[in-house]
Amino acid sequence: MELELRHLRIICSIADCGSLTRAAASLRLTQPGLSAQLTRIERVLGGELFSRAQSGVVPTAFGEEVLSRARAVLPTVDDLLEVSALAARTGGSPHRFRLGSVNAPLLGGLITAIRSRHPAAEITRGQGCPVPLVEDIAGGRLEAAVVGDSPGYELLLPPGVAGEPIATEPLFVALPAAHPLGALEEVALEDLEDEDWAAPRPDNDRIREYWSRTLLVLGRRLRVVHEVEGRLVLDLVRSGHAVAFCQATFEEVPGIVVRPIVGNPLWYRHVLVWHGEGPLASLGPSLVRTVTEAYWTAAARSTVYRSWLERQGATAPATGTAAC
Repeated sequence: MELELRHLRIICSIADCGSLTRAAASLRLTQPGLSAQLTRIERVLGGELFSRAQSGVVPTAFGEEVLSRARAVLPTVDDLLEVSALAARTGGSPHRFRLGSVNAPLLGGLITAIRSRHPAAEITRGQGCPVPLVEDIAGGRLEAAVVGDSPGYELLLPPGVAGEPIATEPLFVALPAAHPLGALEEVALEDLEDEDWAAPRPDNDRIREYWSRTLLVLGRRLRVVHEVEGRLVLDLVRSGHAVAFCQATFEEVPGIVVRPIVGNPLWYRHVLVWHGEGPLASLGPSLVRTVTEAYWTAAARSTVYRSWLERQGATAPATGTAAC
């Protein structure tokens, strides 16, 4: 017997279900039939993939190695099959756009801009960090992405990658809802120095370096206790274990209040990038226009940011520069 894709799917299904009985039901096989197939697969691979017990099955160390590779292979194969099927249905190569985004409220606007020109386009999306996303565009693995950078630490766009700033906004601070500082209209940095902070790990986008350098110039230092990102940051803030910087367009959620920082010491710039010779190259201006509209729609939804803009007397987007 030779190893086939269906065998990899069987292995993954058993691991996901945690038992041969449940996996057999999901695969519409009998339990004895699935057990026999697993035995044959293990014989081909040369080792036991799962430890059997009354409560179910658990991957062995060898099984974990096989599973990690199977889970890396199957999505690529599935993607290939989907593209091939779509091409067969449409009688040719469909428009297909691969997009990426950092954690920002702009991806919906980018998709809207593409759909307006290519209603039947197939669009796949992913999330990542700014530098890898730009590298993926340069390498032809993405057509466009929403990224971001900081003043003095602007992204360097390699040859073949075009980019346009969408807007520059101040960083605010996210606090637990019951935090005493939440009663203030704006929070001073010196009042935050004794707090436990949650922040992303330092990486090649250099955002943490920008924060540290800016605050050092101001004679301030923050104590980062939790190096996390995404939803974990929100969970820590909501539970009262940390405070964190957030984009001004971040919408308050239950358990969290957002406040501007006195003096607006830190800024974040949203940037749209795309492949300069790719299928979206001719749409550059319309992409920028629609994504900018999406940004200001998000700004209008954020009560705190909207109030801050009114206090600054801002009547137009701060595109490309940190000035309002």
